[in-house]
Amino acid sequence: MNGRDLVRSVRMVGSVGAAQGLRTVRAAWRRRRADATGLPSRKGERARVPGLVQDVEPGPGGGVIRFSRSELRITVTVSGAVFWGWDGAGPEPSYALSGRSPEPDPRAVLEPDKDGGWRVVAERVTVVVSRHGAVEVCTPGGVMLRRDLPPRWWEPDGGGGARWMQRSEVAADARFFGLGARASGPRLRDGTYRLWNTDPGGAFGPGDDPLYLTMPVQLVVADAATHLVFHDTSWDGRVTLREGEEGAGSGHDRAGTCELRMDGGPLRCWVMVGTPARVLLAWASLTGAPALPPAWALGHHHARWGFGTEQEVRRIVAGYQERGLPLDAVHLDIDHYDAHQVFTVDEERFPKLPVLADELRRHGIRLVSIVDPAVKALPGNAVYDGGTAEDAFVRDASGRLVRGVVWPGDAVYPDFTHARVRQWWGGLYAERLAQGFSGFWHDMNEPTSFVAFGESTLPRSARHALEGRGGDHREAHNVYALCMARAGYEGLRELMPEERPFVFSRSGWAGMQRYGGSWSGDVATGWPGLRASLSLVMGLGLCGVPYSGPDVGGFAGSPSPELYLRWFQLAAYLPLFRTHASIRAGRREPWEFGEEVLEHARVALLERRRLLPYFLTLAHLARRTGAPYVRPVWWGAPRDRALRDCEDAFLLGDCLLVAPILDPGADRRAVQLPRGWWYDTATGRAYEGPGRVLVDAPLSRIPVLARAGAVLPVRGADGGLELEVWAPAHGRAGRGLVVAEAGDGWDEPEIERYVARWEGTRVVVEREGEDGVYEPSHPVRVRGLAER
Repeated sequence: MNGRDLVRSVRMVGSVGAAQGLRTVRAAWRRRRADATGLPSRKGERARVPGLVQDVEPGPGGGVIRFSRSELRITVTVSGAVFWGWDGAGPEPSYALSGRSPEPDPRAVLEPDKDGGWRVVAERVTVVVSRHGAVEVCTPGGVMLRRDLPPRWWEPDGGGGARWMQRSEVAADARFFGLGARASGPRLRDGTYRLWNTDPGGAFGPGDDPLYLTMPVQLVVADAATHLVFHDTSWDGRVTLREGEEGAGSGHDRAGTCELRMDGGPLRCWVMVGTPARVLLAWASLTGAPALPPAWALGHHHARWGFGTEQEVRRIVAGYQERGLPLDAVHLDIDHYDAHQVFTVDEERFPKLPVLADELRRHGIRLVSIVDPAVKALPGNAVYDGGTAEDAFVRDASGRLVRGVVWPGDAVYPDFTHARVRQWWGGLYAERLAQGFSGFWHDMNEPTSFVAFGESTLPRSARHALEGRGGDHREAHNVYALCMARAGYEGLRELMPEERPFVFSRSGWAGMQRYGGSWSGDVATGWPGLRASLSLVMGLGLCGVPYSGPDVGGFAGSPSPELYLRWFQLAAYLPLFRTHASIRAGRREPWEFGEEVLEHARVALLERRRLLPYFLTLAHLARRTGAPYVRPVWWGAPRDRALRDCEDAFLLGDCLLVAPILDPGADRRAVQLPRGWWYDTATGRAYEGPGRVLVDAPLSRIPVLARAGAVLPVRGADGGLELEVWAPAHGRAGRGLVVAEAGDGWDEPEIERYVARWEGTRVVVEREGEDGVYEPSHPVRVRGLAER
């Protein structure tokens, strides 16, 4: 143990108490010993490159190109997505893919290229392979989007899997986004980003990396096209990015570069090319449609670690009701458990939890439970005994149960990479449903084990089923939370088949949108934390996870009234709108910050309630198209360089542009507008884009602008659905999509399509059908007429 580990050990003991602290010291030593004896040696590694082309074997959608020391399989699918895998790697098995890999494109042709190379020519993309093994993805017109240089492997003499490295080049004007939840984004600057889901062990800010949810998914935006690249391996790795520069040096462009170094796993890759919308649609088709949250989950949630008792929950709910503030869900943290043990209730502090849940539900408020994966290692604990009988827990290389330390003390961990274990765990949610819970948030599932030094997770040598293939924690770590989310989601589908499950998770991996969403984790209280909140939501959306949100006010500390309000106002326009705080943090109820903040927070809450039909429409569209609710302002115009560099505003669907206040003391801010006319929804003033405008942002609101011609479904004064239409520019028509749904079941409601156009001096709104146009199905209110 070095000096840094010793300091961390002392801090850990001081923060969690002597008994728990000593457990973390023992856990750290256990972990170190397990890895010392259970991991293969990497000594004597030999470097390898593909070598020269030897022969080819054409196949559906492409074929196999054999080199002297490796082989490359390339397939272009019917959707235009490109797959390639080295050393015989195919698309399956994969935790990211939602089912069988897509069909190859029968029209794609493998043909010779210059200098002894080969290429696959398809309608939407051309893939060129050099005789040394470099792979270029080009537009049909021949513009290079991405060039992967020949990869390099390092294979240990004693086996154990090869490390590998892949260097890539992109256009000089390209910008990088994605890689999961990154606090420094959404645009990823020059630097190195780790691919290892990590509990930072405290509040984090923009400079902290990695965090809870990483993905080897990059969205690269350039003038020629947008492309998404996914390296399908769950092992630990690092991505080093360097943006290019146009006209660098003696007038020549310098390409942007990406270097990916992985500790193991297959070298296989998917690439999707097109507009951002088309790319995310292809990604959702490949990895699965986003889960549709129940309607109530799109409202306002209030949470806290430390509610303590049923009486405290009732007091908080009464505070909302007495002040006329909308509230849709209350979340209970680990303090409602019996001694922090999962799937239990402290009967002294919550003696009649089902009664409380029923009482809240009658007022339209759902109860949401935290669920941790770690199970207290104590005979007599029902979950521990049941898991032991099922042989459900992770073991080490010697066959012994792997023990860690979490909130209940010494704990064991279910192996969610085993189908039988997932089924067993999913059945345990019956206890939660019987207690009256309607939704679930998964925490500590990186997975985390408190340790005084070293990595705060399971030993890398811990053994996992990996769907029968067998392997260790080096491969299973990053998909652990994904598999836990699958267990919970599929268990709830069986336990309550008539309702859509609500599950969101702190950690996850590519494809997690199939089972729910995410939240920020322990974001730091402060203005940098507020800015990081927006980065996390936007970055996850561009990786295919549309439903997420931060802890309003930050997890720890006490926000100032201004910071709390600005955070609250931002979150009112994010998919997951939840206040939350640590047991040692200041209060987060709106009335705790004074009358002025309370009134402004009320406005934000009522506006969120008014926009719920729009959020529900966006949720249905996300499920059908993969498009996130929260989109960068360049979403519809990725070639606009000014928009591409804008990170402090976002589009909410196609209709609204939200410009939050991210700095203290601001009462005005500049907004970068996409092309077209935009209305300030508070004042009605119209602005023309593209361009940069200065907009008022008093403490009472943040700037929200509506696109001219937008058709928004909103909640009317009578509680019914109403169409809010913003007048289109003269000579232009506006359009909008509406999903009118009531309920939380599985019916697929119809998408209603509306067009707004000028007819003389008035705006006419019509519903488009397959055989003509009709009167709108809902009341219409046209705004922006005076300004036009």
